Amino acid sequence: MAIRVGLTHRTTYRFDRPVKLSPHEIRLRPAPHCRTPVVGYSLEVAPSQHFLNWQQDPYGNWVARLVFPESARELSVVVDLTADLTVINPFDFFVEPYAETFPFAYADALAKELKPFLETAPATPRLAAWIERFRGSVKPGETTVDLLVRLNHELQQAIRYLVRMEPGVQEPELTLANASGSCRDTGWLLVQIMRHLGIASRFASGYLIQLVADVKPLDGPAGADHDFTDLHAWAEAFIPGAGWIGLDPTSGLLAGEGHLPLACTADPGNAAPVIGFTDPCEVSFDVAMSVVRIHEDPRVTRPYSEVQWMAIDALGEAVDRELAVGDVRLTQGGEPTFVSVDDMDGAV
Repeated sequence: MAIRVGLTHRTTYRFDRPVKLSPHEIRLRPAPHCRTPVVGYSLEVAPSQHFLNWQQDPYGNWVARLVFPESARELSVVVDLTADLTVINPFDFFVEPYAETFPFAYADALAKELKPFLETAPATPRLAAWIERFRGSVKPGETTVDLLVRLNHELQQAIRYLVRMEPGVQEPELTLANASGSCRDTGWLLVQIMRHLGIASRFASGYLIQLVADVKPLDGPAGADHDFTDLHAWAEAFIPGAGWIGLDPTSGLLAGEGHLPLACTADPGNAAPVIGFTDPCEVSFDVAMSVVRIHEDPRVTRPYSEVQWMAIDALGEAVDRELAVGDVRLTQGGEPTFVSVDDMDGAV
């Protein structure tokens, strides 16, 4: 059973005069490894006079490369997609025996391929102290999965989430000093901590879709009070046997069906949704995002509504009336045969 949703994301740049646009790279298409089924996708760009080529960057992310031959006063990018939010078990994976407990070492060939995702930033004082404290809390024989879950949860408790409008990503040292940051700041901090622990990791940017729960939980956070979507960031760790596993330090949970990755990279600067430049000018920027439910299957937490049950009952009564008047049609040898209800007595 699934909930099918439609997501619309509109980004608009308005310039104070006609300007030349450099070639732009747009990373707003769900990545090939996205676990949420995306059954429909479209990208609409204005000005309409442009050349579009779909490519994949060195990390395998989809990139729309746009070339604009003429000057423009506005650049608009509109994404429409349809996705089935089928529940995903984030722990549905296997781990190679040699990596089941922490610490572990990647096989030589794998370590060579993961080299960009093992590069660490300088161990600044607060970052080094945080990592050293966490290392000291590791229990002998602790599984790699348990360690990652605990690390993700501890970071969620330590760093307060805030909406930060400044561009770019904070250095891990500043995020720890402020004990606060945006999702991209905390995601990058988690990436650096995992790399210092010897776990290959990458920065993930994508859509987050959150729907109102059918039933309020008995304990823990209540969740979203309305359906919404937004651009979000988290981290992914590479676990031998399991592959890339998403960890969201903003919520302290593993990535689920509501996480739709758009770009996953070794460095957050390469995951920007839109990359390009224009002639010098004054610009206004506007973003609008929405999500709507297109279809919902009945489920235990949200069964048929009273109106739906009335329609089912009405259909059943209509069938009973047809049976009562004897208009029962059976198929026999490919030709319809008409019999009365009385003729069917004792047939079973």
